[in-house]
Amino acid sequence: MDYKERTKEFAAYVCRFLLGIVFLFSGTVKAIDPAGGAIKIGEYFTAFGFDNLQALAVPFSMNLAAIEFTLGTCMLLGAYRRYASFLTLLMMSFMTPLTLYLALYNPVADCGCFGDAVILSNWATFYKNIVLLTAAIIAFVYNQRALPGYSFKVYWFIATYAYLFCIGFSLRNYWHLPIIDFRPYKVGVNIPQQMLIPEGAPQDEYVYSFVYEKEGVEKTFSLENVPANDSTWRFVRSESKLIKAGYIPPISDFTLISFEGEDKTEAVLTDTAGVFLLIAPKLEEANDERIDEINNVYDYTVEKKMRFYCVTGSDEEAMATWIDYTGAEYPFLFGDETMLKTIIRSNPGLVLLKNGTILQKWHYNDIPQEEILPQTVTNLLQGKPESKKEGRLLTNILTFTVPLLLVWVYDYRKNRRK
Repeated sequence: MDYKERTKEFAAYVCRFLLGIVFLFSGTVKAIDPAGGAIKIGEYFTAFGFDNLQALAVPFSMNLAAIEFTLGTCMLLGAYRRYASFLTLLMMSFMTPLTLYLALYNPVADCGCFGDAVILSNWATFYKNIVLLTAAIIAFVYNQRALPGYSFKVYWFIATYAYLFCIGFSLRNYWHLPIIDFRPYKVGVNIPQQMLIPEGAPQDEYVYSFVYEKEGVEKTFSLENVPANDSTWRFVRSESKLIKAGYIPPISDFTLISFEGEDKTEAVLTDTAGVFLLIAPKLEEANDERIDEINNVYDYTVEKKMRFYCVTGSDEEAMATWIDYTGAEYPFLFGDETMLKTIIRSNPGLVLLKNGTILQKWHYNDIPQEEILPQTVTNLLQGKPESKKEGRLLTNILTFTVPLLLVWVYDYRKNRRK
């Protein structure tokens, strides 16, 4: 093989692995937080005038994650090289001009391509997609130069298993809380500390201009040449423009207000006995299948003289409907809907705080049963966590990789060795 052919083969391998790793990572982080992906897709629907499709946001989020995950798996393992490289090229051919539009007009704050794990600006996303589109073209043109890891007889298993595994993983993270929390309200985080601005941190920088009028004509002046001492000019207005954003703390919007208008934020964050927050961004859409478990937690807090609040972004009418339907006796607080969705991916979800530190979060499907609730809360208040998520993450990794390894061994002994 001459130098030119070796270069083409090397380029094919590099581009295939680059695309495989990026797509596999992108699909994985979307599957970890399908509810967050649905929120981002809902933003796209709103930005492009497709609000009537909001009901499809969750299945769209899960399927997008599964498609990316499957393409990444096939690209890495060399399964369906021609089809996988073509579909990857097709996706990048669509995403690249889309992200250029996002960069130019900013209809959404960020594309959400890597969920909350890695947040890129719209311009950074576009430049990234230029690189991936180039790699996709090379991988497609030279798709047969990179050798596959399996024989064609088991391609169907690799693609099908990758897709179904990712769908199942997404469902697990939707029916419970994400197995990894990429957001600032992680378990163990102290909210007041995350709201602090360090001494010497960069401040917002503005450029100021001043509009004056003379003989019916308005003119804009900078701070240096403003005609303050010239009485022939009449001041009209001042204008400011942010030219450089300063330091933004990880948490900047945590505010809890009673429906009477009283700020309860400090009272919640300084509570040393432990306070439960039932988070329901939209009460009118909240799941009501675990009302008994929620009421058990509230009864427990009354018995132990702990605080319990339901925090919602809904109005008083929705609150009244919820009380009538569930018999809720706990007090309600108001919080920004986006903030509440960021705190927990569950509607409703339960959060336990102590002195501003998040001790635990529960999806409504995982609220502790009455018989184990006292011991669970006692352990958490004493600093003993419920479980290690690292073990569950490792289990999922092994669940995906071990079957693929076993199929590789079978494929080698049955097909490839021949």
